[in-house]
Amino acid sequence: MLEGLPPNDATHVMRVAAPRTTAMRISDLISESFDPADVTVAIFEQAEDDWLVEVFAGDAFDAERLRELVGFAAGEELAAAVTFSAVEEKDWVAASLEGLAPVKVGPFMVHGAHDRCRVPASAIGIEIEAALAFGTGHHGTTQGCLAAIADIARIGRPQRVLDVGTGTGVLAIAATRRFHTQVVASDIDIVAVRTAKVNARANKAGAGMTLLHAAGADARNITAGGPYDLILANILLPPLKRLARPLRALLAPGGRIVLSGLLVSHVPAALAAYRSQGLHLVSRRHIEGWATLVLAADR
Repeated sequence: MLEGLPPNDATHVMRVAAPRTTAMRISDLISESFDPADVTVAIFEQAEDDWLVEVFAGDAFDAERLRELVGFAAGEELAAAVTFSAVEEKDWVAASLEGLAPVKVGPFMVHGAHDRCRVPASAIGIEIEAALAFGTGHHGTTQGCLAAIADIARIGRPQRVLDVGTGTGVLAIAATRRFHTQVVASDIDIVAVRTAKVNARANKAGAGMTLLHAAGADARNITAGGPYDLILANILLPPLKRLARPLRALLAPGGRIVLSGLLVSHVPAALAAYRSQGLHLVSRRHIEGWATLVLAADR
């Protein structure tokens, strides 16, 4: 997945400005209507109650369908205001590094190589360069998951950890460094797996991480490592709902599941999917409009 970056093959972008609530409604509908591997949706605040929705895609770009979805979510006036353009050829990795400061969450400090000297000795430094994978630490979902890992560390030490949709590997690295245990991390995107392997080695976590290229959570090399005491899944609502059953089957007694990639408005739907599998909410955290949920099995 991507954090503020278009897909590898993005050729076109749709843009529309709207008030915050309307922009989130447009973002939600488009996100749920396309495969997240093909279409990336981002929203940015431009001014008070003035937000910009951007939709990037390559072969999956369907301007007519996107305009219809905007109309359904926000009315024909906004649908008429939608603009489409070709994606500018640009070094997105270099551009995304501009102005990225280190992010401190609990004991963790996520930073780029340019800020390595700013990490205090007391922090667990995690060096992640912006890349074509999700998770530089600056997004509310990544921060929420890091905070959840820190919370869980205060009450115990999971022996087996699974990170589904690992992206840059930031959460798997954090779990490996904090718990000093083996972590299985997977992603459907081979670019993300390669990126995570590089980051794991750079953070001296490679020996503690098993990186897998796999779709879903029922691949044999994932199930073989279970059951897991801690499962991390920072993805998006549609795949999280599909994963409810297989993740429940992989959870060890007394274990925890951490879910994110959810707008606050997505929380009821996510909870409904996991409650149907015998899980209940332990805690929730909201950061910049994004929600992170910690779940456990009912007794």
